[in-house]
Amino acid sequence: MQRVRTSLPYFKEFGWDAEVVTVDESYSPLPTDHLLLQTVPDYIKVHKVKALNRKWTSKLGLGSLALRSLWFFYAKVNRLLKQTRFDLMYFSTTQFPVCVLGAYWKKRFGIPYVIDMQDPWHSEYYQDKPKEQRPPKYWFSYRLNKMLEPIALKHADGLIAVSANYIYNLKTRYPEIKAIPADTITFGAFAPDLAIALKHEHSFEPLLSKNHINIVYVGRGGYDMHKAIRPVLEVFKQLLLQNEDLYGKLKFYFIGTSYAPAGQGKPTILPLAQELGVQQSVVEVTNRISYFHTLATLQQAHALFIAGSDDPDYTASKIYPYLLSKKPLLAVFNEKSSAVGIIKQSAPKASVYTIPANDAATQAGIGALLSAWVQGSFDPVETTPEFEKYSAKQSTLKQVELFAGVLKSKQEVKSI
Repeated sequence: MQRVRTSLPYFKEFGWDAEVVTVDESYSPLPTDHLLLQTVPDYIKVHKVKALNRKWTSKLGLGSLALRSLWFFYAKVNRLLKQTRFDLMYFSTTQFPVCVLGAYWKKRFGIPYVIDMQDPWHSEYYQDKPKEQRPPKYWFSYRLNKMLEPIALKHADGLIAVSANYIYNLKTRYPEIKAIPADTITFGAFAPDLAIALKHEHSFEPLLSKNHINIVYVGRGGYDMHKAIRPVLEVFKQLLLQNEDLYGKLKFYFIGTSYAPAGQGKPTILPLAQELGVQQSVVEVTNRISYFHTLATLQQAHALFIAGSDDPDYTASKIYPYLLSKKPLLAVFNEKSSAVGIIKQSAPKASVYTIPANDAATQAGIGALLSAWVQGSFDPVETTPEFEKYSAKQSTLKQVELFAGVLKSKQEVKSI
């Protein structure tokens, strides 16, 4: 949703009229944020569909919003395509099973479709991981994804992804789409959101201590992030041993780390803190918080921390709100992640390290940064003109250029 929402204000400017089909938010177990609608232009038609009640489907072990809403998407979009001529369908969601409908609608109505791969759909990443490190219901989701992904991908007419490796892997896996238009487009930075968050910050539950120097990360957790978090907490532990009274003022927050319904998430960061003996200075909140609650919390922090996955294909879409906040920033990513170059180009004052981050220079750099923060020295992050190319407007322009490429390719095929 995030990519589409921040693109809607610009699609018309670039010559595209957009209509949105989405699940009614009342069917989602995740926190809702009605402030998101403030940035959607009034002229945009939004069609909402129902989903099966999770209360009943969960008894069968079926909680996926995509699967619960699949029939309703099918019925609603069928009606729309019968009534109106559309040039293209755009699937931009991490509820990937919905994308299989693209192949059906293409066959029935002759309409091309583009899939936005914001995360990997089918992945072998967790196959060699211990059971406790795998996502919930992994046995089922792995097999479902392996079955559904080829149905959707083999017939796609265009690909957008946040990582170039996603596109490479998919085109290698499915030779049928090797020649289709594709582009790597990260999520765009959307500055108007910050103003909305600040305007409404008092309506959100405060999550941070008033008696500490708060270093905040908001986003998913997972054992795959331990390699990025461990070196920071290890350096912090050594500083605590040197002067607990001073460095005990620092408190690390990891917020919204689980995709499970509220109250059902399992901590994945706190166990690492407990292993290192610094749990008294680490707070993990597994419950997800709304998007604007996230932005408000980032603004209330003294400093920010972004931890990346050990997966080199991982690109954290969250980096743009962090950079827009202009707060002091510490980031640790896999050296092959595109986030490293983006942050270094756009915010030279940010402290960026890559994993493995166990060399003396990295440890010294992290230690110096934490020492500066505990003494009240917060160097704000300023973005460079280079950052403009990562704006939501530029991201939208790249999307519509790909859409045009898809239509051109289809026209060329017809003329042969």
